[in-house]
Amino acid sequence: MIRLLGFAGGIAGAVALSQFPEFSQQYLQRLAGQADVLQDIEFDFDTAAATAGLTREAALADLSGTQFREEHQQDMRSTLIRAERVQADLDLLRAASPLERIALPHRFRDYETISATWSDFRPGVPVTSDGFIAALVGFLAGYGVIKLLLWIVITPFRRRTPAR
Repeated sequence: MIRLLGFAGGIAGAVALSQFPEFSQQYLQRLAGQADVLQDIEFDFDTAAATAGLTREAALADLSGTQFREEHQQDMRSTLIRAERVQADLDLLRAASPLERIALPHRFRDYETISATWSDFRPGVPVTSDGFIAALVGFLAGYGVIKLLLWIVITPFRRRTPAR
C-alpha cells in the first residue's frame, strides 16, 4: 500500500512538473512583452525629462506639489523599479535552459505576468526531452515526498521488535 501511494505521488509529481518547461516558456514570452512595454515607458519618460533639460531624478522630483503629481511620481518610480526588475529576471531566465529554470522560482516574481500566464495555460503532454526530464524529476520528488510523509505518520505506530 505504501509503495502504491508513493508511486501515485511520483506520478502526480511527474505530471505536474512535466508542464513546467512549457509554462516557463510562456511566462518568458509574456515577461519579454512586459519588458518591452516598460522599456517604452522608461524611454518616453527619460526623453520628456531630457527635452525639459532634466535628469530622470530631477524630473521625478519635479512631480510634486499636488496630490495628483505626487501619486504620479510614485507610479513612475514604481514603474521604473519594475522595469529594472523585469529586465533582470528576463535576462537571467533567457540565459537559463527550461530545466535550469526549475531552480529559479524566485525569478518568476512578476505577479501580473504569472497570473496572466496561468489563466491562459493549458497543460500538454511532455514530448520534449526537457519535458521528460522534468517529469522524471517530478516523479522522484513526488514519490519521495509521499514516502517521507507516510514514514512520518506511520513510524510512531510501528511495533518495535524487542532487542535480542
